[in-house]
Amino acid sequence: MLQTNGEKVFNVVNYLLLIVVALLALAPFLHVIAQSLSSHRAIVSGEVGLWPIEWNLLAYNEVVKDNAFWRSFYVSVLRTVLGTFVNVALASMLAYPLSRTYLKGRGPIMFIIVFSMMFNGGIIPTYLVVKSLNLINTFWAFIIPMAVGAFAVIVLKNFFQAVPEELEDSARMDGCSNVGILFRIFIPLSMPAIATMALFHAVAHWNAFFDAVLYIQNRNLFPLQVFLRELIQFNSTNASLMDNLERQMIANESLKAATLIAATVPILLVYPALQKYFIKGIMLGSVKG
Repeated sequence: MLQTNGEKVFNVVNYLLLIVVALLALAPFLHVIAQSLSSHRAIVSGEVGLWPIEWNLLAYNEVVKDNAFWRSFYVSVLRTVLGTFVNVALASMLAYPLSRTYLKGRGPIMFIIVFSMMFNGGIIPTYLVVKSLNLINTFWAFIIPMAVGAFAVIVLKNFFQAVPEELEDSARMDGCSNVGILFRIFIPLSMPAIATMALFHAVAHWNAFFDAVLYIQNRNLFPLQVFLRELIQFNSTNASLMDNLERQMIANESLKAATLIAATVPILLVYPALQKYFIKGIMLGSVKG
């Protein structure tokens, strides 16, 4: 289809604006990478912009040797994997019955779920609930309080509703139970939505730090974001790093930048693994029983 001159001009301007916005969003990330790879002298003198000056990997070498970083990294990975699995599993199991029209009382249940999206008890009541469940200073304080997400339930419910009822009826005639129908029919046909919700929850778990500040005093349970918070806000590092002679040749900003990059790259690698589900898509309405 031929484009008019006005449409061509609009497309060019639109692409230019998108490129500018993308570069503005990418610039801070490039600056952090440049600082993590630059020398102490270059950083102190303010020469580092978007490109490393006097390349070196000393900061990354120190991060790799920091036991506190790896301990926090392990906690964050475990929290992200387990928390995301629990979120998606519970949301799917709640969304499936709510998507069936024959379920009595699903209207009030949906109202409660939507209500919980808009209103909550606040920090103090939530803390008291967590404390009454004996979750303070335990790993489960990261998982249980946010085990079910209302937004994920609503999205998955809408996807499940698009699955033809004929498929469910056929499965029941073959003797399939509700659990079998959910895991053999609804979840495979709703993988784009499930992958999207999994990515949202994974990013939320990886970036979360406020609940750790509220509920955790044991430093062995600090997730990576709390470790980064202390490193940046309080300028604290592992004592072994401070005593290292090589550490004296590394600027604090370079060490912080290297830690930030090491903490950011793992969650960035999650998207390519789920990308095919965003691109592929499934035309649920075209599925025939």
